[in-house]
Amino acid sequence: MPESNTDKYLSPSSSHVELEMNPTVARRALANLVPPKIATPTSVSTGQGPSLAPLVQFYSKLPKGPAPAPVIRGFKERFMNGKNASGAPLLWFIFGVFGLGYTIDYNMHLKHHKNHPH
Repeated sequence: MPESNTDKYLSPSSSHVELEMNPTVARRALANLVPPKIATPTSVSTGQGPSLAPLVQFYSKLPKGPAPAPVIRGFKERFMNGKNASGAPLLWFIFGVFGLGYTIDYNMHLKHHKNHPH
């Protein structure tokens, strides 16, 4: 019986999966961590030394600690969150829809009576 692709990854003596690590997979996984112009394969693989200085300098300039909370500026922040929270925008929206509907209805009524008086 020929050996399938999954058989070569499964160990017959245990139930754990052994994966082969491709260099391209490792590069792809680490691509977001290290900028490409700084981390060349020769500078990263040597360990300590002057070749890692640009990489250390880059990471030492990055901000430390948690990211600041984003400042939300918009309709919701202005009217519905914080100490100025109120239902006024919702009421204005309801009255606006009512006013627009009444205006359309009234104009349709006038168009109807233009040629058909009561």
